[in-house]
Amino acid sequence: MEWNVDRPFLTGQFHQEDETKPNSLDLAGLEIDKVIGCYNASVQELIVIDDLLSALIGIEGRYITINKVRGIQDSYSFHLDGSMDLALQESAKRIFPLCKSYLLINQFVESRSQFKCGLVNHAFAAALRALLLDHQAMVAQLEHQFRLGRLSIQGLWFYCQPMMGSMQALSIVIKKASAQNFVGSAVLNLLQSQAKVMAGNYSVRSLLEKMIESANSAYLGILERWVYEGVIDDPHDEFFIAENKSLQKESLTQDYDAMYWRQRYSLKDDIPSFLANSAETILTTGKYLNVMRECGHSVQVPALENSKLMNFGSNDHYLECIKSAYDFASGELLNLMKDKYDLFGKLRSIKHYLLLDQGDFLVHFMDIARDELAKAPNEISVEKLQVLLPSSMAVITRDIQKSLDKIPVDFSVPVSLQTRASSTLCSMASTSGMELSGADRHGTAISTSSILCRNMLKFINSLLDYLTFEVLEPNWHVMHNKLENAKSIDEVIQYHDFFMEKCLKECSLLSRVLLKKFEKLKLVCLQYAAATQWLMNSIEAPDTNKSFDDSPSLESLKILKLRKPSKKPNSPTEEASVIECVLKFEREFTAELQSLRPILSSRAQAEPYLTHLAQLILGVGMDQQM
Repeated sequence: MEWNVDRPFLTGQFHQEDETKPNSLDLAGLEIDKVIGCYNASVQELIVIDDLLSALIGIEGRYITINKVRGIQDSYSFHLDGSMDLALQESAKRIFPLCKSYLLINQFVESRSQFKCGLVNHAFAAALRALLLDHQAMVAQLEHQFRLGRLSIQGLWFYCQPMMGSMQALSIVIKKASAQNFVGSAVLNLLQSQAKVMAGNYSVRSLLEKMIESANSAYLGILERWVYEGVIDDPHDEFFIAENKSLQKESLTQDYDAMYWRQRYSLKDDIPSFLANSAETILTTGKYLNVMRECGHSVQVPALENSKLMNFGSNDHYLECIKSAYDFASGELLNLMKDKYDLFGKLRSIKHYLLLDQGDFLVHFMDIARDELAKAPNEISVEKLQVLLPSSMAVITRDIQKSLDKIPVDFSVPVSLQTRASSTLCSMASTSGMELSGADRHGTAISTSSILCRNMLKFINSLLDYLTFEVLEPNWHVMHNKLENAKSIDEVIQYHDFFMEKCLKECSLLSRVLLKKFEKLKLVCLQYAAATQWLMNSIEAPDTNKSFDDSPSLESLKILKLRKPSKKPNSPTEEASVIECVLKFEREFTAELQSLRPILSSRAQAEPYLTHLAQLILGVGMDQQM
């Protein structure tokens, strides 16, 4: 059917698209073939008024024709008979803008009522249709006055003026919306901007605000479901929050840092101007409700009559409703995490076992699980590691069963270099501190090694004391006290982020220069521990099978014998070699420590939290230098 394509709409515009001009009814027996100039001025006025009444509802008259401008979408031109009285022509031309506006609005209503145009355009078109009905009612009343002989051309102009500004303002909006095919938020923003432009004209601004309220009704219906239920009901993709359905919550079981919570719901670029400042709050509110629903906790914001977003008691009413919904959703999620998922208990467990409180179990765990962890990832037995983990933790704490379910096995937990270096150096220090009477030849090497060992151990312990007692512990207690008084999940996130940021900063993890220096000093300590391990292994305990009667004195029990003769530094050359090796490490350690001093001293002035660390680090080795 070609007529369905040629005439998509059966009102208004199709009259002008027909190639044949419709026949007009005769007025008082006048001959329609004559030009209007054949009649006197009074008759011409009656003819012009009759034609204008038709043009006001988009229908051509006898001497007023309507043509669509070619090449320009939604543009019309009105033409008069050239023989018409000039005064009547000028009067008619003043009314033509109102006729053009009617045609544009009517065309927009017909085209934007289609399903594909979206809910906002549907609501806007419905409001415009109601306005056109009022306009048609006005034209009908004017025609009634005209039939009674009480309407002149000046009277027609007088009655048309109040509608002129409003219709022209709407036609401007419609032209822009049609030209760029606006939908959803773009239509609302266009209406908002036009209302601001017409702020000085009360009647026009009031009409535009009425149109905004009507168009908003559909949009706020989508918004209401999101902030009250956490559901996006947007069949035409008009809402400013996008949902990525390809992301599933099951991905969190493989990767806790998956993009599900951050990218499942996100803001679009096209946000209604009146919601721009609340966009993040709206997004977060719906996310909170969605989180609870995904966790199997069904919740819905209680919607009272005065909390309906559809009702506009004042300009800020919808903002109050959004704030109320946000507070409810945030509070419910916080209670869910505190009560059902034991948020504070899990945080205490993390602090207890991973923030150097009792983190020594990691070193023990890595030692006893070394053979298993050395295998390829696909060959590691998780069951075996789950058995070894509580064994390592039982060495550190008495009451471990309570927290076993809160600490997952994670192959990516790094070994603490500080803890390992400290334990190694402690072992070396205790060994080198034994009485070495009867071994005068080895006294110089052991003594030199012991001094260096103690200096390194002091550095490691000073760094650990600072990280633990100067940074982590006080900041943890501050965060914990704030979390207990938190009223929303956002405050929990805010306090936790502040704790993390402050700890990272005060632990110097954000300072590339300091971090490199600390890593270098730890590396020197570990290299020294590995290089002197042979000396520790070469010393054996005294022969306990030997009776006291065979010994000249108890002092002989303290004499240490070398287990492997090949490793004995019997000659002065070997003794000097050992001392030189120890002195080499001492020089390297001292040089690195000396280079750290000016850095800490200068940074402590700008960053006061480094003052105590500088005092601890700068004191290493001072007792030997004095």
